[in-house]
Amino acid sequence: MLSKTKDYHQALCSLVIFRNIRKNPVIQHLEALFATLAAVPMNQTAAIDAYTAFAYNLFSQNEDFSAWLLNLILEDENFYMLAKAQNQSVSPMLEETLRQELSLLQEISSIDPMDIQTSIQYNGYLPCWKTSDYDFNTAYAYRMQQIHINGYGIFAKYHAFMIKDGLLTPIKHPDSVCLAELSGYERERKLVMDNTIALLEGKPAANTLLYGDAGTGKSSTIKAVANALYERGLRLIELTKEQLHEIPALLDSLSKNPLKFILFIDDLSFSSDDNDFAALKAILEGSISAKTSNLAIYVTSNRRHLVKESFIDRQGDDIHASDTREELLSLSDRFGLTITFSKPDKKHFDEIVLNLAKYYDISISSQELLIKAGAFAMRKSGYSPRTAKQFIESIRSREA
Repeated sequence: MLSKTKDYHQALCSLVIFRNIRKNPVIQHLEALFATLAAVPMNQTAAIDAYTAFAYNLFSQNEDFSAWLLNLILEDENFYMLAKAQNQSVSPMLEETLRQELSLLQEISSIDPMDIQTSIQYNGYLPCWKTSDYDFNTAYAYRMQQIHINGYGIFAKYHAFMIKDGLLTPIKHPDSVCLAELSGYERERKLVMDNTIALLEGKPAANTLLYGDAGTGKSSTIKAVANALYERGLRLIELTKEQLHEIPALLDSLSKNPLKFILFIDDLSFSSDDNDFAALKAILEGSISAKTSNLAIYVTSNRRHLVKESFIDRQGDDIHASDTREELLSLSDRFGLTITFSKPDKKHFDEIVLNLAKYYDISISSQELLIKAGAFAMRKSGYSPRTAKQFIESIRSREA
């Protein structure tokens, strides 16, 4: 048991498993505070500045230092957590190191700010942060048991990602669409949901193509399913067509991750001379480098065959033009599951409008609502779930 706050500076320097947390600005300011308190003689002005700098950085994230530090530890991606995530054996020495470091960090998290203020001996006002009584060892052991659901590192903090400059980058404010907001196409959404649940349960899950008219809710369906299932260990990674060549490296990095992933490619189509489709073709055919059971590819497109083809393409100068054309057009057949989203007729459109009105508690009568919705659709792009949603949003805006 450490008895003086100044001793904690050396204690933080001794971290091995959780050494990465020392890169966090809050911890860096805490170390600076401890170092200032340990100086002989102590510089009171420097101590006050270090104290308030730490409080400033902490308060920008959480007023409870114990809760903040525990969360930082649980989200830390370290070699111990990676070994446990991959079901590797961990030596007794490493287990003891973990226990000691968690006990130390728990002790640091419970430091009374009044004790530090007493050490500084400042007569003016200094703010106090909160502390709570958490058992860090118990909390960490539970996180290890639930790692296939909660994940680790950035996967524990975020559930939607994109590729930026070749790196997996979290989307901090993803589309929050939920299944309850979507109306119509229940059968189609159930197919997506059932396939995704199979992925989560470790059963065979198909790579899926959602194709059909624009505005029918293909992309929203995938995002809503991902939002509904992220607490069960599902993460969504969105890519563009130009990033297809990065899929093999991405699959390799995710293959041993305990979570399940959807690679989402929105509004995909290829020109007849586009070679990017080769990367997707290799993944769908299950090449050696692409074989992984914790991931499925979901693609949306307005084209059933994904490839834009002109009459000139049909003539061409390829000696084996028919073989080339067949290869291009058969790309969509390599998806294990294909789901069609057709533009709704008037009756289907009206049902979507009424369901959305009920969900958002619109007070207008059904008859008046449908008349206005029909006129709105005529001014827009016709009947579609997107048009229905835009109409309801315009009504809500006016009611507000």
